[in-house]
Amino acid sequence: MVALGEGMKIRPQRLQVWKREGRTIAMLTAWDWLWARLLDRAGVDVILVGDSLAMVALGHETTLPLTLDQVVHHAQAVCRGVERSLVVVDLPFLSYQASVEQAIASAGRILKETGAQAVKVEGGYGLMATTVTRLTEVGIPVMGHVGLTPQSVHKLGYRQQGGTQDGGDRILQEAIALEQAGAFAIVLEHMPEDLATTITQKLSIPTIGIGAGNGCDGQVLVTADMLGLTEKSPPFAKVYDDLGNRVVESVESYISEVRSRQFPRSPLE
Repeated sequence: MVALGEGMKIRPQRLQVWKREGRTIAMLTAWDWLWARLLDRAGVDVILVGDSLAMVALGHETTLPLTLDQVVHHAQAVCRGVERSLVVVDLPFLSYQASVEQAIASAGRILKETGAQAVKVEGGYGLMATTVTRLTEVGIPVMGHVGLTPQSVHKLGYRQQGGTQDGGDRILQEAIALEQAGAFAIVLEHMPEDLATTITQKLSIPTIGIGAGNGCDGQVLVTADMLGLTEKSPPFAKVYDDLGNRVVESVESYISEVRSRQFPRSPLE
């Protein structure tokens, strides 16, 4: 049975209520109508149209080539498949870092053209905190993202962040700056569990972990990783199904039956 209010459309403010109540948040990624519809039916709280779609849907080696036009196109499809889940859309690389004005234009376009309820940005210091402040001032809900930030892959690589005292302090201060700027939640990616737990305890807004341990207010994975659709998953991802190989086996069975004329069967059989 669905609890009172559980069937209602989820808004950013609901996540903050859940943090106060101690209810954990489940978040996954989607890149088209089909996957969004399935995740929404399953009861996922937050669907992220992540820039990871550049890799799992478009075949790029990093998230950097994704354009604003492309993310708008995919987010439109995702939103058409969602009834209940909160939809958050990543702002792609260099669609928001150049200036506050650029960020407002890009984020505003996403909300106006897709039907999504929020955007996500990476980083927390300096201009980014100012950007988040202005986005929220004009009515655009923002989810932050600190720790391993994939759009900085050429600077940081994909290694764990915050393993030193200085590194951990920097990430903590970024998270605090994002909360003060008005972010409604923050993704904590690939950092020591004790650091993520400390950040979670210090913030009044929810934290969503990915490779950050069990002390966060919620968890997120790339759906293609957790279903075994990618050839290599991150070390912190749990693979819940080997769907990739099962799809290949099903297609091989189809091919075999077509070639042996077992499919389609005659209606007279």
